[in-house]
Amino acid sequence: MLVSPSEELALGAKAAQEILKKEPECFDPRYTEPVRRVGIRIAQAANRPDFQWEFHVICKPKVVNAFCLPGGKIFVYTGIFKYATSDAELATVIGHEVGHAVARHGAERMSLALLAQLGEAAGAAALNIQTEGAMRAFDTAYGLVTNVGFLLPYSRRQEYEADHIGLILMALAGYDPHAALTFWQKMAQESKGKHPIEFLSTHPLDANRIARIRALIPEAMKYYRPYQGWLWPFIPLNHLAYGTSSRIIRVAIR
Repeated sequence: MLVSPSEELALGAKAAQEILKKEPECFDPRYTEPVRRVGIRIAQAANRPDFQWEFHVICKPKVVNAFCLPGGKIFVYTGIFKYATSDAELATVIGHEVGHAVARHGAERMSLALLAQLGEAAGAAALNIQTEGAMRAFDTAYGLVTNVGFLLPYSRRQEYEADHIGLILMALAGYDPHAALTFWQKMAQESKGKHPIEFLSTHPLDANRIARIRALIPEAMKYYRPYQGWLWPFIPLNHLAYGTSSRIIRVAIR
């Protein structure tokens, strides 16, 4: 990938600042408290000391969306609470988004975008100087350009990886992975409506997705213990290996 972890973290921090300048942040404890409560436990399960975790709620009740920028900058829109009606369902959403972040899916897509636009040498140079072009590629890779009506969906492979990692994270955090089924079943029902929602634009829900999640739950349940005020000792997850013929990502929650 053209994007190094340090470059990705720097771009994530900058993007988070820009989002907070433009979007109406919500301070209503009905939303902020569950996001912070669930987010902290997912962050503890992810065990990424290089992340500077932040938890933000955006006050847009008609926008059903959430994302995690590099470095653990989590954004949840109030519209998602129509479907994530419990902490466990909210953990499904946050765990999935953190899964994208730890697997560096955004960096992968950003690298591909820069290669397509500029070529390898020019793309690397654009990143080194953090040009406007680099920020545009970052925004596109992370689906942050809704204002121009374009959202780049994650691939099916990336969605499967984020589902897999997210289920393990929510289980380690003390949330029952079965809640993922109820959340995505609501999303499936919503997808039949006339008005598509933002979350499904970036997270395609194909016919087999719920079946794949159901098949992953027995593995996730091996890590699940009901939350008792503390998390059980972390289990190294370096056995989670993802990749294509050209690369392999090893997701190690250290």
